Amino acid sequence: MQYWNLDDETETRDVPPARDAERSAYSFNDYSREDLRSYPNCLQEENHSLIYTRSLAPIGVFDSGVGGFTILSALRQELPHENYIYFGDTAHLPYGTRTEEDITELALQCCRFLLEQGVKLIVVGCNTASQAALNTLRATFSIPFVGVVPAVKPAARITRNGRIGVAATNRAAQAAYLRQLIEEFATGIETYAIGCPELVTLVERGELDGPEVEETLRQALNPLLAKNVDVIVLGCTHFPALRPAIQRVVGKRVQVIDSAAAIARRTHAVLDTDGLLHPAGSQGGDLQVWCSGDALAFGEVASKILSYPVTARQWHP
Repeated sequence: MQYWNLDDETETRDVPPARDAERSAYSFNDYSREDLRSYPNCLQEENHSLIYTRSLAPIGVFDSGVGGFTILSALRQELPHENYIYFGDTAHLPYGTRTEEDITELALQCCRFLLEQGVKLIVVGCNTASQAALNTLRATFSIPFVGVVPAVKPAARITRNGRIGVAATNRAAQAAYLRQLIEEFATGIETYAIGCPELVTLVERGELDGPEVEETLRQALNPLLAKNVDVIVLGCTHFPALRPAIQRVVGKRVQVIDSAAAIARRTHAVLDTDGLLHPAGSQGGDLQVWCSGDALAFGEVASKILSYPVTARQWHP
């Protein structure tokens, strides 16, 4: 395995990777009465009734901004009968330029808001927050979490010439956890990582296609293309919103992949294991969207990404 961070700056801190295959070590049987006070309608129920009631609860998803909508889209395809609450922390965007301590504190704040809404599981729809905060979130809250990581493992499987690229935020591209993923899953593969914060800016502005977008993409991804990679991993959940334009820029010989579908399948598996899938025949499919910044602008960009009308509400921490 050979790994190059093309930004030429590698984080040396030993941070274990946050895996989408991991889950919190918890059971609803382990809830204390203090935990149950968050759900007053359930206090007098037997355990099986509690689980049934919780199965009706929504899934929470959060990100620094609109990027997590690419994860939400995959979730709604995989689990169309579930209810969802999405929170975009746009008042503190971008996460990719913040310290790990800042990101962790912001992630805790996002999760507290979602827990106040009664969610049964939280998907951390942000690579940077998953890397920085997932272990802390699991240690803090008695609820299952699913995090996201770059799709290094499938990229290593499908590369034909043994050269893959990872496009991410600056922090994710430099993180030790990415190197650990590569060491574990991409042995013998030449792997190149690059930070592309300008792509996050495009998506947050709702600029998803067109000549100017393609030119920005060309400049951002050229360092990877110059290395003759034949697979590019979209290591930030914002980037799949640009996927049609990215594919045109990189050409047909380069496969472009992300982890959204795998995260949705993992979420399905966790809910199924805990008996928390939305009950068949019960009404579901609702979506609430919240943000910490401009709700009108957030809803407009969300509507572009999801391809259906979205009305967002603002929450002030």
